[in-house]
Amino acid sequence: MASIASTRAATGGEHWLPTDGWNFTSFVLGMLLEAYIFGMATIATGWVTMPATLRSLLLSWAPLWLIIGIAVAGPLSDRLGRKTTFYLTMGLYGIGAIGLAFSFSYVLILIFLAIMLFAAGGEMNTIMTASHEVMPHKHRGKTMMLEINGINLGGLILAVVSLLSASQGVPFQRGMIAITFLVVLGVLFFARRHTPESIRWLRSRGDETRAQAEIARYYGVEEYRAREAAAAAATAATEASSAIQRAPMGLRLFATITTSFAGAAGFGLMTYVLGPAHFPKLSAAILMAATLTGFISGFIGFWADRWSRKQLLLIGYGGSFFATLVIALATGAWAASTGLFFFLLIVLNLFVNIGYLTEDTLKGEVWPTKRRGTYTALVRFVGIGLYIATIYITQSFSLSGFAFFSLAVWGVGFAGAIAWFIGGVETGKGASLETASGQASA
Repeated sequence: MASIASTRAATGGEHWLPTDGWNFTSFVLGMLLEAYIFGMATIATGWVTMPATLRSLLLSWAPLWLIIGIAVAGPLSDRLGRKTTFYLTMGLYGIGAIGLAFSFSYVLILIFLAIMLFAAGGEMNTIMTASHEVMPHKHRGKTMMLEINGINLGGLILAVVSLLSASQGVPFQRGMIAITFLVVLGVLFFARRHTPESIRWLRSRGDETRAQAEIARYYGVEEYRAREAAAAAATAATEASSAIQRAPMGLRLFATITTSFAGAAGFGLMTYVLGPAHFPKLSAAILMAATLTGFISGFIGFWADRWSRKQLLLIGYGGSFFATLVIALATGAWAASTGLFFFLLIVLNLFVNIGYLTEDTLKGEVWPTKRRGTYTALVRFVGIGLYIATIYITQSFSLSGFAFFSLAVWGVGFAGAIAWFIGGVETGKGASLETASGQASA
């Protein structure tokens, strides 16, 4: 208990600064825009007439260009810095959004969506990398989960804009979607002007001079010392309790990749693919139900620094697996009842969101600073890349076959959650980033 008390005393010295507010705002908006762009592919399936094969191409276009952006931006953020990468992604956002507003053909939609999705992949990956590095220790888990909840908000805004503008025709709907995006992008650009480069990244590159300049400009020397003391106290408390450990690389990769795949494919199949494939008139409504449920339940992030990340991961993926089991066994019933369908979808997404928030937080915190961007990108590249395969695999499935395939996907994620629960490191409950990444025991 003494070690816990000393940790609390140390973290009490941290203060929430305007810099933290700007960082948090920029990260939430970045996540929001990533989800907004990703969901555009589903809405765009109704913009032009197309056969099933081209519909699948458009749906897979989103994760395909997302992972290409992830693959490029991960190593790039480790090499050029987190903030520089953000400015590159924002520039591409602007180009893509303006082009999309004037896309009157299938090919142009693909081109400008690709530009925006490429940027979105890099944006989200860099946020997952940077947030753990720049937010105050006592708010690290909380802010990360609330930032990820911006993904739900982005999907929700897209669904609302799409539903409200649908009656005015495709050109109007497409224009409103692009204009809304550009407005949010403008706010994001303003917020980013007030954010620093990651001090941890600068120090990992040996650039102490610039690190000190960033500290003085954005935090103040005394405040930053308090933050370093808080992280050091948390690490020392873990060491004193003999609980510190370093998860093997194989376990880290297995747990993060399996849960990343299930989170992307399990959510994606039920939210982005199910509508266009089986219920075309309900696509926007399905997106809205899933993201609204996720957004409301996402406020569990306020307790992320108190709760066990290992337990939340198990609850999220276990709950998603068993909820999907019910869905698979009751396909005939909910296929004939819209009310039952949306009830089951909401229950499923409550668990999906718990797992998703936890998994997205976990996969950015268990790697060393020098390679955090690269390893986070690797996990997301593999997980989302496999989701692309599931779109084509389920292309001709019956509704029942689609549901049971989704069950198998969640089974993979549940296996990863069980493995991490048994052998993984506790990265929640106030653990420092050094403890979470294993650098404290290196």
